[in-house]
Amino acid sequence: MSCVDTLNESFAVITASGPDKPGVSAAFFRVLASYNIELVDVEQAIFSGRISLAAYAHIDAARVKDIERGLKNTLSIYGQSITIMVEEGARGSRPRSTHVLVVLGSRVTAHDVSSLAQTLANFNANIDRIRGLSSKPLTGIEFFVTLEGSEDTVRAALTQLSGELGIDIAIERAGLQRRSKRLICFDCDSTLITGEVIEMLAAHAGKEAEVAAVTERAMRGELDFEDSLRERVATLAGLPESVIAKTAAGIELTPGVRTTIRTLKHMGYRVAVVSGGFIQVLEGLARELDLDYVRANTLEIEDGKLTGRVVGKVVDRKAKEEFLREFAADSGLQMSQTVAVGDGANDIDMIAAAGLGIAFNAKPALREVADASVNHPYMDEVLQLLGIPSEEIVVD
Repeated sequence: MSCVDTLNESFAVITASGPDKPGVSAAFFRVLASYNIELVDVEQAIFSGRISLAAYAHIDAARVKDIERGLKNTLSIYGQSITIMVEEGARGSRPRSTHVLVVLGSRVTAHDVSSLAQTLANFNANIDRIRGLSSKPLTGIEFFVTLEGSEDTVRAALTQLSGELGIDIAIERAGLQRRSKRLICFDCDSTLITGEVIEMLAAHAGKEAEVAAVTERAMRGELDFEDSLRERVATLAGLPESVIAKTAAGIELTPGVRTTIRTLKHMGYRVAVVSGGFIQVLEGLARELDLDYVRANTLEIEDGKLTGRVVGKVVDRKAKEEFLREFAADSGLQMSQTVAVGDGANDIDMIAAAGLGIAFNAKPALREVADASVNHPYMDEVLQLLGIPSEEIVVD
């Protein structure tokens, strides 16, 4: 039997705030229990050593002062401040947020958050909840919001705001779809690693500048990828097979890659790499990172030398999407459960097909189709976009 008399039935927001100490929550609910109060919604947050505890509850309006006095007497030893705000009629529990926004920057200012909040307000979007994700190497903040209008319209406005403020802003639908991701597929060159493997190989032939120019045209989408690959590989003809091992030894991972993959594997993700580079260079790296799937082109080698040709089907834009779908099917997952990360035009189909497509320091052609764009050189930004806070990241 509730303490609420139907003639005096009201609803109230009951809050306690002050220093975070063991026993605060227990004491708060012990007092409410003594008045047989029925809860509708509860939220507790700890911030910089202080606790904020709130309960939305049925309440007997005639006993508000007694309840408030009981809370103050009991919680005074914990240094807590108590407020009770009574309202007539039930609001019910809070609605589920429709979307999640993640803001990332080397520094995020009050002005940045003010501008974001105003942009959302311009579209009659409500910010339901905010939480911090990380403080280094980037500041990450997650906003749970309810949108009423067009997601595409809001996304366009946020993209413009991101450029104006110099911070990354990503938006994604909230709920089970966001939390169900279990396969992530990375592009390799200039994404998983900092350089371009073909250019590293070309340096051994003295053709680095020539190859780099062709690579840039291909990544901008100005040149068919397969034709550009064959043109660049042709410059490698005659190089000894030993340059493959030398190139592999010189690979540098993008900052945060090991932490990102380690964390995702710990969470049960399968991790894949699809590359327009070469499998002979990436095999050792794939073993080292414990990757589940790796696909790349194969250099033809005869008599211990590179012939300047590739063997088999070229891993191009279309093939990358096909491999992502193959990995998902092999893992028993829907495409909505996949994430793809890339930087160039040959990643467009893969990014568009994934449940979440992330453009990583990408060319404009890819940013236009991606769900989210990040513009800082840290791969662990991906973890923030997936809503993984810094305290849950797996480190050595």
